Amino acid sequence: MGEKVVAGGFDLSDRQRYRDKLRQCLTGLERLLAQQRFDRPKNLMGLEIELNLAGADGLPKMLNGQVLERIASRDFQTELAMFNLEVNIAPHRLGGRVFDRLAEELRTSLAYAHRKAGEVDAGIVMIGILPTLDRDDLVTSNLSDVDRYTLLNDQIVAARGEEFTLDIDGVEHLSCTSKSIVPEAACTSVQLHLQVTPARFADVWNAAQAVAAAQIAVGANSPFLFGRELWRESRPPLFQQATDTRPPELQAQGVRPRTWFGERWITSAYELFEENLRYFPALLPICDEEDPLEVLAVGGVPKLAELVLHNGTIYRWNRPVYGIADGVPHLRVENRVLPAGPTVTDVVANAAFYYGVVRALAEDSRPVWTRMPFETAAANFDAACRHGIDARLQWPRRGRLGGTTEVDAVSLVRDELLPLAEAGLDAWGVEPADRDLYLGVIEERCRRRTNGASWQVATFHRAREAGLSRDAALAATTRRYAELMRQGEPAHTWPVGLPEPVALG
Repeated sequence: MGEKVVAGGFDLSDRQRYRDKLRQCLTGLERLLAQQRFDRPKNLMGLEIELNLAGADGLPKMLNGQVLERIASRDFQTELAMFNLEVNIAPHRLGGRVFDRLAEELRTSLAYAHRKAGEVDAGIVMIGILPTLDRDDLVTSNLSDVDRYTLLNDQIVAARGEEFTLDIDGVEHLSCTSKSIVPEAACTSVQLHLQVTPARFADVWNAAQAVAAAQIAVGANSPFLFGRELWRESRPPLFQQATDTRPPELQAQGVRPRTWFGERWITSAYELFEENLRYFPALLPICDEEDPLEVLAVGGVPKLAELVLHNGTIYRWNRPVYGIADGVPHLRVENRVLPAGPTVTDVVANAAFYYGVVRALAEDSRPVWTRMPFETAAANFDAACRHGIDARLQWPRRGRLGGTTEVDAVSLVRDELLPLAEAGLDAWGVEPADRDLYLGVIEERCRRRTNGASWQVATFHRAREAGLSRDAALAATTRRYAELMRQGEPAHTWPVGLPEPVALG
């Protein structure tokens, strides 16, 4: 969705032409795969982080246009709403001290953005959902001033044909409606990219799906929305409901949501792109001039523009990506599971854990996805979103017994997945100092049973016990979070509660 899209209306022939172009693109992809035209392994990873803008009071600031103008860097872009930004970090080769380098780049970029935001009395807050967001903040007038967001909103609203219902039953119950997709802007995430060969794609994607629940369990950071305490990671249910083109009748028929976990393990990247065409109508039927099959016939590399655009309007938690770099096509797995924050160290630790464990699981001689039903992976994801670091998950039994058994998420990560992540990072060639530092953060979260979500909840309740109103407690929690985020120590070390006021005189 980062491509420039010009707003305009669509007629009936546009959609038919777009569908025809999508089929051509899919054929083009199939031929590229058959001809083995894709890039060779380069061990490349990439990172994007969505950010919030908030004032010194902890409340959201609708100023991304002004802040981006001051930042003046291609690394920073708009996101859906005016209180959102996104930072993109250039691809890195996995190996050596890659995670330390990544952390240093992120600290430099975010500190610079924060200084520039300060010029308009705003600041950068890296968090899954800003706790102080109110329903009045998430309205159409606060969409970013970019054609593609207006057009996307219009098309999703038209496809649904009625208001969106947000209904999340967690610690507390949230039930409300929205006339637009803007509540989706509350969800700010980290996207981890991994370039893979076609031959390895399915194993990496399956591994990423299997481990998504563990990622959420240790990385949850989104417990509040509209003043309610919901799930420990409330982004997935919010994202699905805020972009749901299906009225209740289509939901009852089993029509798939555009934000979804998936429904089966795969054997090739092609299957995911083909599923996208089979199950999901076009939202943005914008056709490119290129004929992908003609380009292929003369030995060129097609952009597959329609396929790429369509893929960007289907919000899989692990998304397939087709791209071209230096004239050579490549495939990536885009992991969209994690919330932003709490600190740069936490984000990089989450990345190290993901890249390590996915490599190890993808190369396992007895792959986890051959020993666990896909429905179990999906149920694990749901449980981890609800309960965070206290989740209990189903996981294949060790040894030859077969079947799955229920296990505490913390025990699963600490006893089974962290050793796998360590082996995976060794296989990437990551230096032991980098490996141990960042996996150590995950280990300490497990030991203390603490992550960003549990800190937010504990601090909020401490503030309420001290006599603050609900809104004041959320604002105070947000301000304290932002302060500790900028200090940079990982969230499992943060003291719970608000600092004691300093006596005057």
